[in-house]
Amino acid sequence: SRLLVEWLRRLGLGGVQTREPGGSPGAERIRDLLVNGATDRWKPETETLLHYAARSEHIAHTIGPALAAGQWVVCDRFADSTLAYQGYGQGVAPEFIESLRRQIAAATWPDLTIVMDLPVEEGLRRAMARRGAETRYEQMAAAFHERLRQGFLEIASRDPNRCVVIDGAAAIDDVQAAIRQSMRD
Repeated sequence: SRLLVEWLRRLGLGGVQTREPGGSPGAERIRDLLVNGATDRWKPETETLLHYAARSEHIAHTIGPALAAGQWVVCDRFADSTLAYQGYGQGVAPEFIESLRRQIAAATWPDLTIVMDLPVEEGLRRAMARRGAETRYEQMAAAFHERLRQGFLEIASRDPNRCVVIDGAAAIDDVQAAIRQSMRD
C-alpha cells in the first residue's frame, strides 16, 4: 500500500495510506484489543462488532475526511476482511456481518479491492516477519487461514467488477505493475 500511495502522489493524484483495524486514534485502540492476546479472547460475534466499531471510527475520522478533500484512500483491509476473517474464518453468519456493513460502511464502499493471493504458509511467514508483537490472528490454526484464503477468493469471484486477485508470490515489481494495471482498467 505504501508503494501504491507513493505512485499516486507522483502522478499528482494525492493519496492517504491507512489500515484496518485502525487508521484513526480510536480505531487504533480497538486494534490493540483485536490483534493482541489469546486467539480465543473474543466470541466471533463480539470480534465482528469490535471490527465494525473500529471501522466506524476510521470512516468518521480518516476515510470520510480524506474522500471529502478529494484524496485517494488506500486502505490495507476493509469490510471484505471482516467477512473473510469472521465470516468464512470463524463462522459468523454472513447476514449479521452484512447488516453491520450496511449500517456502518455502505456509503463508503471501495471502487477497487485488491486481493493479494498467497499460499497460507507463505502468507503466515510474511506476516510474522513484519508484524512483530501483533500475532493473535497469525497464531490461529492453519485451517482457519485456509478458510480465510478461500473466503477472500470467493468474495473476489462474486464481485469481479470491483475485486482483482493478484499473485502475491510474484516479485514486488510485478505485483506493483499488476496493481497499477488494475487501477487503469
